[in-house]
Amino acid sequence: MSKRGRKPRKRGGTEPELVRLGISIPADLLKRFDLLLSARNKQNRSDAIRDLIRDRLVQEAWSEGKSELVATVTLVYDGQGTETQRALAEGKRALGMHLLACLHVRLGPRQEMELMALRGPAASIRTEAESIRASKGILHGKVVFTTPSAP
Repeated sequence: MSKRGRKPRKRGGTEPELVRLGISIPADLLKRFDLLLSARNKQNRSDAIRDLIRDRLVQEAWSEGKSELVATVTLVYDGQGTETQRALAEGKRALGMHLLACLHVRLGPRQEMELMALRGPAASIRTEAESIRASKGILHGKVVFTTPSAP
């Protein structure tokens, strides 16, 4: 039974049980949220709120550095700089088993992009990814974390 005495709804197969809850929210905030959802044209409120909760749980796991995470590192850099290429190679070696895959894309005559998929303990992945992103010669870098399992 839930806090309010209601039984969770049973679902078939491997789907988790759903629990209904009521929340109070200012009308203007709900209106803005609904406009956002209609602009995306793909989610209902329940799905969107579940996604927001999952995202927050992933952020907490990342900030605590305790659980296993997966991450993508996207780097744009000047491909003519040998120092940058050396720093990327050293960074990839330092990642060791945490580096799952790497994709190199030539964007133009000088600019290149490197995409890396990482998996491992949150604290290690965060430190290693940020270290590579901060390498000299990186024009732009982004690290995105998520969890390999649903929170």
